[in-house]
Amino acid sequence: MSKIKYRFNTHSLTYEKVGFSWKKIVLKVLSSLGIGIVFAAIIVVFAYRYLPSTKEKMQKREIEWMTYQYDILNKKLSQVQTVLGDIQKRDDNIYRMVFEADPIPDDIRKAGFGGVDRYKELEGYENSKIISATMQRLDQVSKQMYIQSKSFDEVVKMAKNKEQMLACIPAIQPISNKDLKHEPSGYGMRMHPIYKYSKFHAGMDFTANPGTKIYATGDGVVELAEYGSGYGNHVIINHGYGYKTLYGHMETIIARVGQKVKRGELIGLVGNTGLSAGPHVHYEVHKNGDPVNPVNFYYNDLSPAEYKQMIEISSRASQSFD
Repeated sequence: MSKIKYRFNTHSLTYEKVGFSWKKIVLKVLSSLGIGIVFAAIIVVFAYRYLPSTKEKMQKREIEWMTYQYDILNKKLSQVQTVLGDIQKRDDNIYRMVFEADPIPDDIRKAGFGGVDRYKELEGYENSKIISATMQRLDQVSKQMYIQSKSFDEVVKMAKNKEQMLACIPAIQPISNKDLKHEPSGYGMRMHPIYKYSKFHAGMDFTANPGTKIYATGDGVVELAEYGSGYGNHVIINHGYGYKTLYGHMETIIARVGQKVKRGELIGLVGNTGLSAGPHVHYEVHKNGDPVNPVNFYYNDLSPAEYKQMIEISSRASQSFD
């Protein structure tokens, strides 16, 4: 049973019965609804602004996972760069030096990629900095690996050519030890046997009986085979790689101009032609046009002890044979 409400009338100073009004009820309901809607809106805005949604939570987890993966990737890149740096050092200081090749300059090895806009498409994101930096490191490592790969291609090529080069470099005596008649006269200032004054001797003299076999000391092509007033019958072999050898005072020239010869191949016989004080072969080694001491090129023919003895003997000799 609803309660009857009364209102005090100040004019008549009596209580009057309050009548039923739908308008008031509607206004009251609307007022309550309005207040509820306002509070609901405030709550929704607060939740939307300050409380992450399920989708946002998933995206945040994905970003955290991605950042973690980039950290791992950068650590691996650091390890790769360390190993690559070690390979580059060995390439420059060991492999290329063995084959007498210049090291690759640092400005080529460590050069970056050109273009300021190369990573522009990665800008404007929350993690643009880490993504861009990682991409730059990846590009740098990729380029360094490409350069190193090309360098190893060159090293392999040089290694293949090295076998040929080693066969061409003079590495034995022109006369076998068993055929030597006297101790060889060495390279340097020596007394000339005919003119009797000190003169630079650009080779070594190996004395032997006339007709003793003379051998090519390395692979090459016969460049000259003729008689000259100084060296008499002599042969010059071009070995390539800047090396040439000369064999003088032959009794007989066997090699012919243009002939390809192998190390140890017979090219002539010992004689006493030209300006000579006795049967011997005058032997010279030239590197890039300059004479060098032949004693440094007998490593394929002598044991360490014999090589040491050869150096001592050649340095003691005071007179040459030509």
